Amino acid sequence: MRKKIFELSVIVLSLPFLAGINSPQNLKTSGSPQAGYVIPEGIHKIKHIVIIMQENRSFDSYFGTFPGADGIPMKDGKPTVAVPDPKTGKLVEPYHDPNDRNFGGPHNAVNAFADINNGKMDGFIAQVEKPKKTPKSHGARSRKARRFRKSRFNPNLRPAGSYLDVMGYHDAREIPNYWTYAQDFVLQDHMFEPIASWSFPSHLFLVSAWSANSSDPSNPMSSKSALDPRDRTADDPTPFAWTDLTYLLNTHGVSWACYLDHGAAKLGGRRKERTGVPIIWNILPGFVDVHQDHQLKNIRELTDFYAAAKIGNLPAVSWILPDGKDSEHPPALVSTGQAYVTSIINTIMKSPDWNSTAIFLTWDDWGGFYDHVVPPKVDPLGYGLRVPGIVISPYAKQGYIDHQTLSFDAYLKFIEDDFLNGQRIDPKTDGRPDSRPDVRENAPELGNLIQDFDFSQTPRQLVILPLYPPPGAASK
Repeated sequence: MRKKIFELSVIVLSLPFLAGINSPQNLKTSGSPQAGYVIPEGIHKIKHIVIIMQENRSFDSYFGTFPGADGIPMKDGKPTVAVPDPKTGKLVEPYHDPNDRNFGGPHNAVNAFADINNGKMDGFIAQVEKPKKTPKSHGARSRKARRFRKSRFNPNLRPAGSYLDVMGYHDAREIPNYWTYAQDFVLQDHMFEPIASWSFPSHLFLVSAWSANSSDPSNPMSSKSALDPRDRTADDPTPFAWTDLTYLLNTHGVSWACYLDHGAAKLGGRRKERTGVPIIWNILPGFVDVHQDHQLKNIRELTDFYAAAKIGNLPAVSWILPDGKDSEHPPALVSTGQAYVTSIINTIMKSPDWNSTAIFLTWDDWGGFYDHVVPPKVDPLGYGLRVPGIVISPYAKQGYIDHQTLSFDAYLKFIEDDFLNGQRIDPKTDGRPDSRPDVRENAPELGNLIQDFDFSQTPRQLVILPLYPPPGAASK
């Protein structure tokens, strides 16, 4: 099976939409900000960064009709784009979907390539309709394959006739709180998944700016880029040898924590154990350096986050990961995920730490849902398709739409600029060399989250929202 995973990576890396994107001018190797780059002093007003990661939504599926955003192309209120349905031979336009439960589509590396289709952005329905086998990303071990076939993540279990919901979009009628945050703070309409693949490698990028396979967990230099990397298991609990951001945070004495909604799902446990964050999202325990630095204690239950926020004792950097029910991962309810996120944000806003906090809210991959924007090419792994991104902070600009090209690498860049004087995860300068091919935080295409803030403004007032709000207005 390992051979098959490697073959998938090779095949996808050779596909046209990713060809030629690792040219020298696109690769940066500086371990600190580029020449002439100045870290603005105001950034240090942010003493707490909270990254809330949700699951499987494209930008167009949540904000495709948001006023002023680069959303679904429209004329006179009707979409001017459509995607072919091979089953009927007809074209299907994006449509408003009022359903709280969605099913989405397949979203592995091969599906990303097929959905993008050389820039046509028209493969979404065809991918749902294709006969399904256990995705290769779930097929590395037979036990995992059996679990997948029985799980709610298996697209084969979707109701008949639901395949078209990949073309559906929501607005303030279904996600009023998310639209309120976007209206009151900052919406990023060019936030791209950092890798053209699924949830697991996207989470690896979230904390390490890379997705790889390590042939020798004791040797960071044994790691090689992978669109579809090997997961950790009970037999192989620490397969990630390369360096993640927590190594630099720990080295510089910067506090951090990763908070898990209802704790961690049992490693190697049965799928019937529904509670806890799945191991494909809870990836920090798989990094060798986390163990070497004795930092496992920083991976905690979400109840610890609520307690720390209440007394004003948040760490400098927090990652918050959902369990399946709260994640918005199809077929989980959208309303349940929104309530979970709102609870976290309300808690931060009521915290003594609010006036020095920045919240970055995003979704880990597109989930098979339609998006019309062709992802930029930065290196052989990405970017992937567009996802929603929202910045919430007392210093965030109000009603601002950020059109910069962004990915999760921008979160690492902001953290590094704020707390590490611009030190990057770079094998040449970070003190723990690995074999990564580039320094993603310095990619010339990547924007800077500093543009989303006005540190001269009076800190913004609280926006406390109900967990289950009434529907908002329809898009105009």
